[in-house]
Amino acid sequence: MQTAPYGTWRSVISPELVVENALHLGEIQIVDDDIYWVEGRASEGGRSVLMRASSGGDISEMLPQDVNLRTRVHEYGGRAFHITAEAMFYVNYADQSLHQRNFDGEDRILGMDGNNRFADFCVDTREERLFTVMEVHTRPGEEPRNLIAAIDLAGGSSHTVVHSGHDFYSNPVLDPSGTKLAFLSWNHPNMPWDGTQLWVMEILADGGFGEAQHIAGGEQESVFQPQWGSDEVLYFVSDPTGWWNLYRWSGGQVEPVLPLEAEFGLPQWVFGMSTYAVLDEDELMAIFHKNGEDHLVHIPVGKGDAHFIETPFTTLTQLRSGKGSVAFIGGRADIPRAVVRMDLETGSFEELRPAQQISVDRSYFSEPDNLTLDIQGRDVQAWYYPPRNPEYSASAAERPPLVVKSHGGPTSRSEANLSMEIQFWTSRGFAVADVNYSGSTGYGREYRERLNGNWGVLDVEDCTGVAEELSRMGMVDPDRLIIRGGSAGGYTTLCALSLKSVFKAGASYYGVSNLEDLATETHKFESRYLDSMVGPYPEKKELYQQRSAINHLEGLDCPIIFFQGEEDPVVPPAQAEMMVAAMKEKGLPVAYVSFPGEAHGFRQAENIMTALKMELAFYGRVFGFEPADLDVDLPLENAAKL
Repeated sequence: MQTAPYGTWRSVISPELVVENALHLGEIQIVDDDIYWVEGRASEGGRSVLMRASSGGDISEMLPQDVNLRTRVHEYGGRAFHITAEAMFYVNYADQSLHQRNFDGEDRILGMDGNNRFADFCVDTREERLFTVMEVHTRPGEEPRNLIAAIDLAGGSSHTVVHSGHDFYSNPVLDPSGTKLAFLSWNHPNMPWDGTQLWVMEILADGGFGEAQHIAGGEQESVFQPQWGSDEVLYFVSDPTGWWNLYRWSGGQVEPVLPLEAEFGLPQWVFGMSTYAVLDEDELMAIFHKNGEDHLVHIPVGKGDAHFIETPFTTLTQLRSGKGSVAFIGGRADIPRAVVRMDLETGSFEELRPAQQISVDRSYFSEPDNLTLDIQGRDVQAWYYPPRNPEYSASAAERPPLVVKSHGGPTSRSEANLSMEIQFWTSRGFAVADVNYSGSTGYGREYRERLNGNWGVLDVEDCTGVAEELSRMGMVDPDRLIIRGGSAGGYTTLCALSLKSVFKAGASYYGVSNLEDLATETHKFESRYLDSMVGPYPEKKELYQQRSAINHLEGLDCPIIFFQGEEDPVVPPAQAEMMVAAMKEKGLPVAYVSFPGEAHGFRQAENIMTALKMELAFYGRVFGFEPADLDVDLPLENAAKL
């Protein structure tokens, strides 16, 4: 084993390996025991494809290679496909056209006029129509209109408005008899994790619709994933107790299914999320999150006690049921996430499709510690990854540089999945703290509502507090503290760098620097998000200015590197460009790397690799070490000030 300074270690986990054959695994559906899923491929420019694993084990791609399976409803999309025994319905990203493709190969367009977008589908076989969430775009600059629509499958692409009047809709689902349609709605300024409403509409004998009946939810109750049982019982997840738990409705009162101080729900950033599945005779299989890990439970509703199932995974999502099996995406800290089939009779697990084929020996992997730290009287959870490389060690007198990772959302969470990006850093001698700051989900409504009115305050305090606490414990070097984050995590990064003096360098990936611009220029889905996170605009204009890094350049005294997609509709390039220009004028070291063709979140392999190389080179320049195996042209301004 060689002795070398932290940050200079040579690693087999290269930027190329981080993205090599890497897949982003998405929504799952099971039809006749065939398992379908979406996978995003960085190697193909971020193209999303539809895959199938047959009951016999054959895996194949289901759509032509010129199809990018992705919808722009809510801009974040999700649930861009639906499978029946006869056909596939899907959205092609290039023109947002909605297609019906029969299994004999016939493909026809159901909807495309340049103004309409589609997501989240179910088929009414009795009336030959497709229910969908439709987003209608009319004039540029005007807020689009969202509604539930029914598209005629027999006569062509004409549609009927089923329900409108709310700002947002999701989850149209039919009961087994085809006589009831359930769906969710919510209105500005709520986000779906703040409050949604669950509705049921009767489908009349002539195919028309009765009045929508309110079942559950409200402005301060968040309902998630309604799903019908086999006996026309409606299941759903809701949080009236402060925890997202399972409930059922059968035409009368709403009843709890399995009360736990745990989370069965997720923040609905995209369509098609699934944390439970209905089995035969209304037994349920469900995922819940507790103490930083996901767990699987079998619930024989009304027939006995729940049975908690041991799995080899610590993260679980996208649970769906088939004939005698369920499928989900499972992962843990030392193996890639994978599409998994579980046989319900034997309890065995079969990995069908890993997110990445990795030949690296596990001795290179840093496994995280689940830390709960006291930050100004608040319990804050973080995953701490120590440096690890079997070929290197550092001198006993040296402590490693720390990269604090601030996740996006901010209503999201960090999990202990194997992240080759994190391993890229730890295998080179960096420590990483992946912080679930106040506002993160997975710890109950109270934890996620801590950030209400406090965005740019508590998230910053939590991230800086974790860095300070790890420094105090002697685990990291207090003079080499770094913070990095994307989107909302980029906002926290920029606030921490401009309002605190803890971090010595930072990396902002498409981060928000000016809250006023975000409040007035972003897309509909997030256009009122800041009402709860900061306050209503323009009434709280002064507070928006106080919480914006662009207005606190006097507090900036360290280098920052910015990464930005040139086609980002969520956080436009101007957000980064304002900061870069101001830092140049102030004489601070700054680097700006922009990527044509990228939107909000990088999907192209070459760009992901370039960003990692640039970021590592940047830290090397800032802290005066030479990273191994690195040859990049870093666009660093004011480098003489380092």
